[in-house]
Amino acid sequence: MGGGGGGARPGHGGGGRRWRRGRAEDGGTDGGDGPEPAAAPGRAQVFSTVVDTFLEKLVAAGSYQRFVSCYRCFYKLQPQLTRSIYDQFISQLQTSIKEEIQEVKNEGNLEALFNLLDKIVEEAKDREEPAWRPSGVPVQDMRAALAPFLLRHRCHLRRALQERQRRSSSLAQEVLAGRDSIAELQRQIQARQQAWQAITEQQRELIMTLQEPQ
Repeated sequence: MGGGGGGARPGHGGGGRRWRRGRAEDGGTDGGDGPEPAAAPGRAQVFSTVVDTFLEKLVAAGSYQRFVSCYRCFYKLQPQLTRSIYDQFISQLQTSIKEEIQEVKNEGNLEALFNLLDKIVEEAKDREEPAWRPSGVPVQDMRAALAPFLLRHRCHLRRALQERQRRSSSLAQEVLAGRDSIAELQRQIQARQQAWQAITEQQRELIMTLQEPQ
């Protein structure tokens, strides 16, 4: 038994030395200057990868064997035609899905939104202040989120009101000036009318004077 125990210890010691040597080698590898990690892909690229993965899994789920199992009789009669129909079906299905997804991306402007989100996240890395976190009280969080927007909207409404009041005041002055001009014209017309009546009265008197018998 003593010999067996003595034989086990050297083996154990050798294993320990190998383990320590492996740890030292690993430490040396970790401590060295390795290649810099690749930059994380953008969200637009991740979205495209997700779409491609979805299409691959879709094709795998609708494999040719499953397609044949659904149309076994036709496959026995026309195996090559069955394969051609399957290939065309899968190709058209992938094209249709890609077109639909691209249309959704174009309508929602997802490419620009993904890039904007990547930019926001990249800029946030250099910020030292802590990021916003909800307080747990929805009313306070909503008030804190809406208050800046409402204040800006109030300032905008005040500026619009001041501009409208300025324009209204200017229009009121123009109206008053127009009224004064109309009143002045009325006075001039009345004065000319009175002068014309006086001239007419003088002419009438002159005519009557000339018509008196000698």
